[in-house]
Amino acid sequence: MQALLTEAFLTALIFGAVTAGVPLLLAGLGEQISEKAGVLNIGIEGMMLFGAYTGFVAAYYSGSFWLGFLFGGIGGMAVAAIVVLLCIRFGLNQIVIGIGVTLGFEGLTALLHFVQFSRTYPRLDQAPVWALPGLDQIPILGKALFSHSPIVYLAVLLVIGLGWLFRATYIGLNLESAGAKPAALDAAGVSVTATRAGAVLATGFLAGLGGAYMANVGAGLFVPFMTGGAGFIGIVLAMLARGNPIWVLMGAALFGISLAMTTALQVAGINIPTDVVQMLPFAMVMLVLVIFARHSVLPPALGLPYVRGDR
Repeated sequence: MQALLTEAFLTALIFGAVTAGVPLLLAGLGEQISEKAGVLNIGIEGMMLFGAYTGFVAAYYSGSFWLGFLFGGIGGMAVAAIVVLLCIRFGLNQIVIGIGVTLGFEGLTALLHFVQFSRTYPRLDQAPVWALPGLDQIPILGKALFSHSPIVYLAVLLVIGLGWLFRATYIGLNLESAGAKPAALDAAGVSVTATRAGAVLATGFLAGLGGAYMANVGAGLFVPFMTGGAGFIGIVLAMLARGNPIWVLMGAALFGISLAMTTALQVAGINIPTDVVQMLPFAMVMLVLVIFARHSVLPPALGLPYVRGDR
């Protein structure tokens, strides 16, 4: 038990929770944007995975982590464009298309990786770190919270920015109307199709960015199927957050701690079967759903295609 209270264990746990939680945070925030606009984006796992692949390849060949993050976001947007075309433009079932997108890009990224790298797994150099002066010297919390990739700080700022956008801008009002009363938004002269398309593309960029962070910073390499359900956890976070980005942040931190437990326990020298520890985040998902799912508030038009004139 004393091993769990050492500085090394606590630092490893909190640092790992941040590293594991940032992709969940970005995916959850992206999914929240889509769901506010009435689109249930089940394909977010595929967007994360393709973003991880394109982000890693861009960083590997260019030597620039910033280009890697940019191309990761663009890769996620490319997958999101498929969802926009099939679900928003043609009105096909969002759940079926989302599952198809995820399965398709799981196979595509595995194939592209094999064609490009065969059975090798090249690694990137360590990602650049921004240490916040003064704060990074705080015992335990300093190295764990204030010495990370710039994407971590941008993700936290994004939580604040989205909270303001949802509450105090016409963009936020349009997003909420597209998910709650799309016919009223259409009657006001705002395109429901354009609003939803923009939301899904934004979701794709954030999911792809989360995937690129996972590959370039969290792992330093790309492995097929490496997202391991992170996109689905992001969907759960968005559904339970009741439209509030702060709750997405708190949920990502909770699940990040569960995901980081494996490494932290190894640092502490505690021998627990890896499979048991890796089960924790998904057990946490089920527990949270059982406790909080009945109180979640979802947009009335979520998952429903909008056709002008339909009643």
